[in-house]
Amino acid sequence: MTTEAATETAAAEPAGTLTIRTLAMPADTNPSGDIFGGWVMSQMDIAGAIAAVEVARGRVVTVAVEAMSFIAPVKVGDILCVYTTIERVGTTSISVGIEAWARRNRFADRVKVTDGRFIYVALDDAGNKRRVTG
Repeated sequence: MTTEAATETAAAEPAGTLTIRTLAMPADTNPSGDIFGGWVMSQMDIAGAIAAVEVARGRVVTVAVEAMSFIAPVKVGDILCVYTTIERVGTTSISVGIEAWARRNRFADRVKVTDGRFIYVALDDAGNKRRVTG
């Protein structure tokens, strides 16, 4: 990432609603010492599901990740803040835009580390697709 791009990312504001916030721990690292991308993706999926459940007013399941970009690494000790925006509500599905931002050194400086679009489908008690009633 160029210095200019890093400055723009640092100066930007997160889009959406802060849905979860968690601390990146040493157990979550990859062999390079950065936080494993799969861990970040799982935090994003959890946040997206929280947002989708509120819209569906019930159980949802992740059916697709349409887009995901890893922009910058997450480091041990960063506070990962995940923001969600409901982008589209279909008959049975909900599209959620998700941004992950890291607060470095647990202070105010933050950087956008990942963004993506996750798709969830509303399910009934038997695990079948159902109409979104939200």
